[in-house]
Amino acid sequence: MTAIVDRLTSFAHGGGCACKIPPGELEEAVKGLTGQPGADVLVGLDDGDDASAVRVRDDLAVLSTADFFTPVIDNAYDWGRIAAANALSDIYAMGGTPITAINLVGWPREKLPMELLTEVLRGGLDVAAQAKCPVAGGHSIDDPEPKYGMAVTGIAHPDELMRNDAAEVGLPLTLTKPIGVGILNNRHKQTGENFDEAIATMTALNRDAAQVAVAAGVRAATDVTGFGLLGHLFKMCRASGVGAVIDAAAVPRLGGVDESIASGYVSGGTRRNLDWVRPNLTTDGSVTEDDLFLLADAQTSGGLLVVGELPGHPVIGEITVGSGVHVR
Repeated sequence: MTAIVDRLTSFAHGGGCACKIPPGELEEAVKGLTGQPGADVLVGLDDGDDASAVRVRDDLAVLSTADFFTPVIDNAYDWGRIAAANALSDIYAMGGTPITAINLVGWPREKLPMELLTEVLRGGLDVAAQAKCPVAGGHSIDDPEPKYGMAVTGIAHPDELMRNDAAEVGLPLTLTKPIGVGILNNRHKQTGENFDEAIATMTALNRDAAQVAVAAGVRAATDVTGFGLLGHLFKMCRASGVGAVIDAAAVPRLGGVDESIASGYVSGGTRRNLDWVRPNLTTDGSVTEDDLFLLADAQTSGGLLVVGELPGHPVIGEITVGSGVHVR
C-alpha cells in the first residue's frame, strides 16, 4: 500500500516549471558559453532551443535534453506522469522522436517514504511507455526537496528540425494546448483544490502535434513551459530576427483560470516572466494586466507554439516584421 503524505507540494518551494531560474538571470549565467565548436552541432546553446541536435549522419541527428522539477501537484503518480511528458516534449518540440530516457531523482529520504517515490517513477514509466520510449536507468540523490524528471535522447532528420531561429514573417502562430496550468497549480498548492482538466493537459504528449507539424514542413516551433507563452515567443522572435502579434482573445485557456487570476493565484515565476519580457512588449488599450499574467503564466508540460497552421488547433497570431511581441 502506498504511504500517505499530507501534501506533497508542501515539500517544494515552487511547483513544476514555475521553479525555473528566471529567464533574465539564466541568460546572464550562460552568457559567453555559446558557439560550441564542431560543424556537426546543428543546435546548441546559442538560441535557447528545447534540445541540442548533433548530426551523426547526413540523414540522422541525435537530440538530447533534460528536464526535472519539484512537485507540481500532490498526487505522486500524476506528478511522475507530468514530469515525463514535460521532458519528452523537448524532443517533440524539435521535430524528433524520443528513443530512450533515464530518470533524474532528488528525494528527501528521511522525510518522504520510498513507496511514494515508487509511485512517481511508475507515473513516469507509464507515460514513457505511451511514447514508446524505454526508460533505461537513471540517477538519484538524497535531496532536501523532492525533484523528478528525465534526460531524454531522441532522433530526427537534420533537414526536418523545428528550431527557434527559423520563424518567417507572414506565417501564422498556432498553439496546441490551452494555457493557465501554472495559475491553477499555484491555486492547488495553496488550497488543495484539484483541477482535472489541468492534469489531463499536462499529461498529454505533444507527439501527435509534432508529427503533423513535421509532415506539414514546419521549421520553427517551441514548447510553452516555464517562461510562459510570451517568454518563449519572444525568445523565438529574437533568434529569428522577427516580431510577432498575439490575439489575446484567440489564446485557449483552461476553465477556472480567469477567476483564479482575479483571486490572486499568480505565481512569482509568472510575475518574473512578465517583468522580463515587458521591455519588448507592446499592447493595445483593451489588453489588461490580467491578460498579460495569463500570457506570461509559467506552464508545466505546455503545448507546442508552432509557426504555421495545424488543423484542429487555434491560430493565435502571426509572425511580423520588426522585433518584440505585440498583444492586441
